[in-house]
Amino acid sequence: MKKLVVFVSVCALAAAAPATTGMTVGKADVKSAGPLAFGPDGILFVGDSLGAQIVAIDTGDNKTGAAASVNVQGIDAKIAAALGTTRDQISIRDLATNPVSKNVYISVSRGRGADAIAVILKLDSGGKLSEVKLDNVKYATQALPNPTASTRTADKVDTITEVRYVDGKILVAGLSNEEFSSNMRVVPFPFATVDKGASIEMYHGSHGRYETASPIRTFVPYTINKQQFILAAYTCTPLVKIPVSDLKSGAKIEATTIAEMGAGNRPLDMVAYKKDGHEYILMANSAHGVTKLDAAHLETYQAITKPTDVTGVPFQTVDTLKDVRHLQAYDDKQALVLSEANGGLDLRTVALP
Repeated sequence: MKKLVVFVSVCALAAAAPATTGMTVGKADVKSAGPLAFGPDGILFVGDSLGAQIVAIDTGDNKTGAAASVNVQGIDAKIAAALGTTRDQISIRDLATNPVSKNVYISVSRGRGADAIAVILKLDSGGKLSEVKLDNVKYATQALPNPTASTRTADKVDTITEVRYVDGKILVAGLSNEEFSSNMRVVPFPFATVDKGASIEMYHGSHGRYETASPIRTFVPYTINKQQFILAAYTCTPLVKIPVSDLKSGAKIEATTIAEMGAGNRPLDMVAYKKDGHEYILMANSAHGVTKLDAAHLETYQAITKPTDVTGVPFQTVDTLKDVRHLQAYDDKQALVLSEANGGLDLRTVALP
């Protein structure tokens, strides 16, 4: 029986180090712009799957902006026009809101196949799109050890599936070339040496087995009873919790599967939030729409270790959110949603349900 092993790297961090420590000025060689996350002082982290690296970019976007709203119809057509191409030649990879300025950053692939070009755009509060130039920027890179050796494009794209910044560390999910390919790493920032990390096993209830090849698709850091966890979702759709304190080099960890949310589905994005004194997780899915999970008392759910269908943490479908392709936090009351509409893509903020 195979078991899921996740490799996590944990390194010491100098707490007083400025965010730009170790950065240089020049051309950031980003081969693919995928998952995005913001750190301190306007630092944008870019998951570069084809380059098997995390790229930290100093955007200089660190002036406080007022939370407002976003409503851009046909954002894909506008991006294509700004890049001098057509919308069938671009692919929006991810979104991230700068928590300080409230400007929205968008990672894009311009073109198709091997000739695609990585682009990062900024959408300001006035609705203006501008390209984040990477040829003369302050940046730093961290190569990921043991990236997938697969020659399949789909596997290479999954080298990095999600990136989050938490308390001086970057959490990175994706694939490696280890015997059990699904992996997660914790990379210190400012960047330092990455060690091999820990291993994690996960039981997939709807498949009735342990699995190793499917990467975490999306995750959020979450505090349960004053302890920091990772809540992670996989294709078809198990939800697991992993104590961050257990992510030590060489450790073997058994993740707790606390929900099965239905087969034939790929989780896209997750947002954790509070509303009216209650805690929720909002998850965008490829087949199951947007689901709202009740995040109260997550510590009470027993590990799923036998074949099962939909069970565990209760959830409901949010019928007002249709055809969502990306979902990110905007502020504590709104989510940023990219959804299909009228043959194109609209970008807007919506009230958290």
